[in-house]
Amino acid sequence: MATLRAILKHPDDLYPLLKLKLAARSIEKQIPPQPHWGFCYTMLHKVSRSFALVIQQLGTELRDAVCIFYLVLRALDTVEDDTSIATEIKVPILNAFHRHIYDKEWHFSCGTKDYKVLMDEFHHVSTAFLELGKGYQEAIEDITQRMGAGMAKFICKEVETVDDYDEYCHYVAGLVGLGLSKLFHASGKEVLQPDSLSNSMGLFLQKTNIIRDYLEDINEIPKSRMFWPREIWSKYVDKLEDLKYEENSVKAVQCLNDMVTNALVHMDDCVKYMSDLRDPAIFRFCAIPQIMAIGTLALCYNNVEVFRGVVKMRRGLTAKIINGTKTMADVYGAFYDLSCMLKSKVDKSDPNATKTLSRLEAIQKTCRESGSLTKRKSYILESKKQYNLFLTVVLIVVLAIIFARLTATNSTN
Repeated sequence: MATLRAILKHPDDLYPLLKLKLAARSIEKQIPPQPHWGFCYTMLHKVSRSFALVIQQLGTELRDAVCIFYLVLRALDTVEDDTSIATEIKVPILNAFHRHIYDKEWHFSCGTKDYKVLMDEFHHVSTAFLELGKGYQEAIEDITQRMGAGMAKFICKEVETVDDYDEYCHYVAGLVGLGLSKLFHASGKEVLQPDSLSNSMGLFLQKTNIIRDYLEDINEIPKSRMFWPREIWSKYVDKLEDLKYEENSVKAVQCLNDMVTNALVHMDDCVKYMSDLRDPAIFRFCAIPQIMAIGTLALCYNNVEVFRGVVKMRRGLTAKIINGTKTMADVYGAFYDLSCMLKSKVDKSDPNATKTLSRLEAIQKTCRESGSLTKRKSYILESKKQYNLFLTVVLIVVLAIIFARLTATNSTN
C-alpha cells in the first residue's frame, strides 16, 4: 500500500521501478552453478540488494573479485558489529582475518540472520577467493589486514575528535575505496587513482550511513554503538544518546546539520574521482552509490526524523538514479539538483549555516563549470509535465477500459 501511495504521489517513478524489478529478477536467474560461487552471489543479494544490482554490470572477472571483496569485508564487519562478542575474542579475530580468507575450513559463528549464514559458511567465500587472480587476491588481503587492524584499534578507543572520526571512517570505508581502486587497476581497465580521492569516496558513503543510522546504532543491544565524534555532539548535548529525546529536538537537529556539513567536504574529491574513470561499467558502479549518498544527506539535513525512525530515499527515486546514471553529465546534474534541495533547507540561524552553504556552493560551482547542466534532463527533480502526461495516459486507459466494458455489455444485451 505504501508503494502504491508513493507511485500515485510520484507517478514518473513507475517505469524505473518496473525496470529495476525486472533487472533484479534477471540477476537472480544468473546465479553461477558452482556451489561456492552460487553461495557467494546468493549471499550478496541477501546482504546488499542494491549493491548486487550495481555490481552485475561489471565484467565477469572484475565482478567476481568485487563480489568476494565485498563479502570478505562484510564478514569482517559482522565480527566488528556483534556487540555480544567479548573484546578479548573479537580483537584477535579482526587482526588475523586476512589470513583466514586463505583457509577453506575457517568459520566463526556470530551475527544474525543472513550475516550468521555468511559467517557459518564462510568456507564458500574462501574457496572462491582462492580462484581469483593473484593481483586481486593481494589487493583483497592487503585491505582486509589494514581494515581489521583499524577496527581492532577502535574496539578499544572512542571516537572523540573529528580526526578520530576521519580515521575510523578511513579504516572501515576509505580502505574500501582504496581496495576498489586497486581491483579496477588490476583488471587493466583503469589507472590507479590517488589514495586521497579513493579515501574520500569511501568516507562520503560511510559518513552518510553513520548519520542516517544514528537511532539504530544508539539503540543497539546489548551495547550502544557510538560513531558520532564527541568533538561535534558535545557542543549540543551532554551525552550522545540525549539527541534522541524530544526535549532536545532543536539541539539534535543542529548537531545533525553539523554532521552533514562535515560529510559535504568530501564531495569535490568524489566528483574528481568519478570524472577520471574511463570504463563505463566501473563508472556506473561508482557513481550510483555516490548520488544516493548526497540524496540521503539532503533528506536527513534539518530533519528531526533521523532521531525518531528511519530516513531513507524512496524506492522510486533510487530506481531513477540506477536507471538514469550513465555519464558524468548525469553525476554533475544529480549533484547539482540534490545540493540545491539541501541548500533550500538551510536555516540562516543554524550555527553551521555559513559553512554548509559554502560547501554546497563550491560543489554547485564545480557542476556549473563542467558545462553539463544545460544539456541534461533532470531525473532527480519532479517534472510537472511528466506528471500531467502520466495522468493523461492513465485517464485514456481508464476510459478505454470503461468503453470496452460498456460495449461488451451492450453487445450481450
